[in-house]
Amino acid sequence: MDKKIPYHIPVLLQECIQGLEIKPEGVYVDVTFGGGGHAKEIFKQINEQGKLIVFDQDAAAKENTWEAPNFYFVPSNFIYLSNHLKAHKFEAVDGLLADLGVSSHQFDIPERGFSIREDAPLDMRMNQNSERSAFEVVNLDSEDKLISIFRYYGELSNSRALAGEIIRQRASKSIKTTFELMAVLKPFAPKFKDHKFYAQVFQAIRIEVNQELDALKQLLLQSSELLKPGGRLVVISYHSLEDRLVKNFMKRGSFEGEIQKDFFGNILKPFKELIKHPLVPGEDEIRLNSRARSAKLRIAEKND
Repeated sequence: MDKKIPYHIPVLLQECIQGLEIKPEGVYVDVTFGGGGHAKEIFKQINEQGKLIVFDQDAAAKENTWEAPNFYFVPSNFIYLSNHLKAHKFEAVDGLLADLGVSSHQFDIPERGFSIREDAPLDMRMNQNSERSAFEVVNLDSEDKLISIFRYYGELSNSRALAGEIIRQRASKSIKTTFELMAVLKPFAPKFKDHKFYAQVFQAIRIEVNQELDALKQLLLQSSELLKPGGRLVVISYHSLEDRLVKNFMKRGSFEGEIQKDFFGNILKPFKELIKHPLVPGEDEIRLNSRARSAKLRIAEKND
């Protein structure tokens, strides 16, 4: 790319910083570094004894890092959070921030294949070194697998019909680009709601390509082990599948919302919810950054 694409404006920035309740000498982790908007604000509020460790599996994010003895960039998926923190000699942390989903930077580079606005190769990989892209999902996955992807990750009621049409079309010719996929599924796009329909289709494929929900579950489980008592977990989600997992885990300590008990019947609940309802962007923030519209912020504190 000749021109540098800007990263997205950090969403709910002040709310995240307040939620972390930053101690100047504390150890903090931003597992979705991206353009570094949230991380830069965290870094401003720690002193020389404080530490900030940031993660991003997208190699392009390294361009936004800076040099400091108490700043650490880890070019990795956050599913490996515990391993990397231990490798850097961090056994426990005071706060953890996750801003889930795709960054504006990734959406705005057409060849990444995330956007329904541009014709581009079917890719959608957050980690460009991953072997499995959207092309493999669309052209190689079984009909049953595609049905499951569209039903559970896209929450599409006509998932069987969508999968069947893809199977029929790809039998004679591979579906190679975003616009080709949209053309295949055009007969199923509701009139006047086609944008939402295609967004759900792309979301479903993207979640499958990047195994986003499994990664989120692993992150939440690791956070309960890594955060110190009183440590803060701050998570921004962008669709109901993510938000449901975060809400249930913060509230009940499980992903399905059931109460967990130990052998003696004591309730196992690693976190205390600090807000009953998620924080959402105000009209002014949405006006400045339309992609903040669907954001939901939840905050929890690690129990003793």
